[in-house]
Amino acid sequence: MKLRVSAIQYHMHDIRSFDEFAQQCEHYVKTAQEYEADFVLFPELFTTQLLSIGNDKGEPLEITALPAFTAQYKTLFTTLAQKTNTHIVGGTHIIEREGHLYNVAHLFYPDGKIEEQAKLHITPFEIEGWNMAAGEQLHIFDTEKGKIAILTCYDIEFPEIVRIAKAKGADVIFCPSCTDDRHGFHRVRYTSHARAIENQVYVVLTGTVGSISVDLMRANFGQAAIVSPNDIPFPPKGLLAEGELNHDMLVTADLDLNLLYEVREKGSVTTWRDRRTDLYIDWEKDEDHDLSK
Repeated sequence: MKLRVSAIQYHMHDIRSFDEFAQQCEHYVKTAQEYEADFVLFPELFTTQLLSIGNDKGEPLEITALPAFTAQYKTLFTTLAQKTNTHIVGGTHIIEREGHLYNVAHLFYPDGKIEEQAKLHITPFEIEGWNMAAGEQLHIFDTEKGKIAILTCYDIEFPEIVRIAKAKGADVIFCPSCTDDRHGFHRVRYTSHARAIENQVYVVLTGTVGSISVDLMRANFGQAAIVSPNDIPFPPKGLLAEGELNHDMLVTADLDLNLLYEVREKGSVTTWRDRRTDLYIDWEKDEDHDLSK
């Protein structure tokens, strides 16, 4: 099976209304549709652009104001997914549950269904700056194009969680990200390559670019990348496509799932099959660590 993915380097800039945000999102989705993408990936925290709309004093909104946009956000991306017959990973959006804020990725299906994956690992920045809470469950999404997982930014830096996602059948990891400098960007980028090699999966990564006049979101350093294992059927650097650093754009590539199955069985290396489960946890069999329930 093959699927085509587009990853958006979303340009952050100040806006005055939700309609401006909607027009920008629609532009990206329609561009991906022209490339006949099956999946479109937006970055982490891109909806913080809505905070730049400001209040009646002309001041940027606080992070606690973002959940109020959730209904509009869901309606917008549900409509876009249905109109374009595309699966949209709508980056992440901040929602509130029982008095706590969560950084949640949303998957919008072409049939109107919506599923969620809360960020599981929260950075010190998110805790200290926004008092963000961590998600508790890992979900595997069974789409008509195969099984996927969505692991947000910092999540990809933890090998255990990607091991579990692969053990539960995910062949593609979508990683919406938001980093403000080179250090953070390269942490996410390098570990995306490591996770693809370790688990013989694809990782689709993107981030925000540009700047908004919102505290803790003023700087953005990003680049989309579509990452494969490093083996003969794939590019030597394990890179199917990448964007121009810090540019407003999207990148597109085809993912061939059959190639993954082939290299897992008879690749130059067979990292998934050769795990020493006699020495460490076999995530395929260890029910105590099943976070997908």
